[in-house]
Amino acid sequence: MNEAEFDQYAEHYESMMRENIAVTGEGPEYFARYKVADTRALCDLKGIEPATILDFGSGIGASTPFFAEYFPQSRQLSADVSEKSLRFLETRYQGVSEPVHISKDRIPLDESSVDLAFTACVFHHISPDDHAHWLKEIHRVLKPGGLFLLFEHNPYNPLTVRAVNTCPFDENAILIEASTMARRLLGAGFLKPETRYRIFFPSLMSAFRPLEKALMWLPLGGQYSLAAQAA
Repeated sequence: MNEAEFDQYAEHYESMMRENIAVTGEGPEYFARYKVADTRALCDLKGIEPATILDFGSGIGASTPFFAEYFPQSRQLSADVSEKSLRFLETRYQGVSEPVHISKDRIPLDESSVDLAFTACVFHHISPDDHAHWLKEIHRVLKPGGLFLLFEHNPYNPLTVRAVNTCPFDENAILIEASTMARRLLGAGFLKPETRYRIFFPSLMSAFRPLEKALMWLPLGGQYSLAAQAA
């Protein structure tokens, strides 16, 4: 992960993102909220109430207010390589989350110290050669049985591919198939991941969104999630 690459976009990340996804009819908040809401629903389904949550690659904190809303009793850790982004997050959401600066290829947290790890559209910014390392780092800080939720863009969705190709801070992005990332999770020591596809209908077709729960198996959604527990 390249700190300088993300430092340069920290101040303008939100406005650039808003402009880039305008074609969907939604703002960044919609996409950030659904991910955290899905995470809450899965935790409820599995009977998990995390004491400590790690947002890996938190950036300027797109998910921060929603974790505070859906997990009000949890300690929230926001981890990123960009110190500038973390300073922005800390100023904007003072006292909501604790900043964790990732450096020297390590998450500076103790082994087995996190109940829930979450990452939202971060791994397409990481070189594929480094995926194994960072997945193992996330596994290291998770408690045995701890849950990891990974959200990514679906390379089989044409609107997603268009959005990524026209986004300045996705210049070096490499989209990843869900099956490929699932294999990498297994290789990092996670138990078999559960795959779910999301974002099938733009704002103009929002009336159909309740159908998404029945379509999570269909690999055509704009994004997907992988849920896996640490062995």
